[in-house]
Amino acid sequence: MKVSIISGGAGFVGSNLIKYLQAEGRHVFVIDNMCRGSSSFLGVNSGVDDSLISILNADCTDQAILYDFFDSARNVGHVDEVWHLAANSDIPAGIADANVDLKDTFMTTFTLLEAMKLFKVGTINFASSSAIYGDFGGLPIHEEIGPLLPISNYGAMKLASEALISAATESHLERANIFRFPNVVGVPATHGVILDFIGRLVVEPELLTVLGDGSQQKAYLHVSDLISAMLLVRSQKMLKKIELVNIGPIDEGITVRSIAQLVIERVSPAAMIKFGEGNKGWLGDVSKFSYSTKRLQSYGWLPTLDSRGAVIRAVDEIALQLGQ
Repeated sequence: MKVSIISGGAGFVGSNLIKYLQAEGRHVFVIDNMCRGSSSFLGVNSGVDDSLISILNADCTDQAILYDFFDSARNVGHVDEVWHLAANSDIPAGIADANVDLKDTFMTTFTLLEAMKLFKVGTINFASSSAIYGDFGGLPIHEEIGPLLPISNYGAMKLASEALISAATESHLERANIFRFPNVVGVPATHGVILDFIGRLVVEPELLTVLGDGSQQKAYLHVSDLISAMLLVRSQKMLKKIELVNIGPIDEGITVRSIAQLVIERVSPAAMIKFGEGNKGWLGDVSKFSYSTKRLQSYGWLPTLDSRGAVIRAVDEIALQLGQ
């Protein structure tokens, strides 16, 4: 039996990915410190097969624990890939304390690569981010653009992780798929602007306070489209060891103002919106970018939803998640 190891597998993306890996007949080993993830996301209604999953609540930066975990997985079957999804997803927290991203975003990569080297696991599928690019304004961001100058510690540690993975392909990795995510939405939501807005309206139904002036405009992708894109890239027979791919919609994105209005329409139609000042929600926020996915489209992939459609679907899903 083939075995996949997923760091951060009890989180938002991992909990959506697992059922597709199991459909391939794989046993999935999940390691997650449950900082934002939850074993409940892998429960009865998630479509996950309990007989084909093993979950460990632990920090994958603990090398001794991680090595034991890999050894346990090896005893079940042939471990041929790692999906590295573990990271700090709170950008402001990483800016306030750089140790957060050093540990949760970079050191998770380091320890996983060391374990892969020891246990001779050849393939890593890495969840990177558009944050590695920095702020190019309205220029279309493609995989060859540069220089890469991230403006958040999160983006810096994701870029450093990419570099570490690149070096590992020279010594022991057979293949690295590096997926550069946009803003991904859907359920189970653990963070993000939609969850934040709905949570605020639950507490104060009459008023929604928005960080920034609402002009921030970004690409949004539904998690179902993200999973289909990653699995397609993974299935490609590449000649090169490293595949870098932007994953995202093919439109120009949607503004925070529009997201706020869609949330209000669904959750609290009588609410007023109070905007802040400036075009950034927080320090390290890239207020606007245009994301090129031509490389991904060349594989025959197109999203089923544009940014607005992804947000509309996610607003309803997250509202139901929060009992609204």
